[in-house]
Amino acid sequence: MFDGIDVDRVTNLYGTGMTWDYVRRLRGLVKGKLVLQGIVTREDAKSALDHGVDALIVSNHGGRAEASLQSTIGVPPEIVTAVNGRVPVLIDGGFRRGTDVLKALALGATAVCIGRPSVWGLAAFGEPGVAAVLAIMQREF
Repeated sequence: MFDGIDVDRVTNLYGTGMTWDYVRRLRGLVKGKLVLQGIVTREDAKSALDHGVDALIVSNHGGRAEASLQSTIGVPPEIVTAVNGRVPVLIDGGFRRGTDVLKALALGATAVCIGRPSVWGLAAFGEPGVAAVLAIMQREF
């Protein structure tokens, strides 16, 4: 599948060109909703609003691309306060149980992104596996 693809010069899997100017230009190009992932500070949340973002995803990208070592579950109160209801605040990062989802919502998140558990269900049992994972999380919630 990957025969002939040369990745010798790939040295950074995380774009280092993301700047507020880039977000501004992107906002000018994107006609639909623009959602920005990777917000972990109130300052970045406010800047995102200033640049016309329609929603935020609180995320440390699994801790691989964010240097503060801040866990995502510790951030929602300051982000929610900063945006003051102007945009939805989603969150991702390590949500494995329904009780994790409950905590994030209690801290003010609008929604919780469930990545790995649904992928595990899909890999194991296809669509019924995803449905089973979501049902388990709903019961735990």
